Amino acid sequence: MEKKTARLTLLIDPNKKEAFEKLCALQDLTPSQVVRQMIREYLHKHGVDYQGAQTKTKD
Repeated sequence: MEKKTARLTLLIDPNKKEAFEKLCALQDLTPSQVVRQMIREYLHKHGVDYQGAQTKTKD
């Protein structure tokens, strides 16, 4: 598991937040788990190595 050392704060429409939280609960996941997974997938998709905090771009 990843170390939890940083906080990310974002603003979101209250209706979207509620729908997101309900969907997460139905899937027995926390919103934080889902957001962390989305971030990992986004970084991977764009070729970013977050383990070493180095950015590499796709050609």
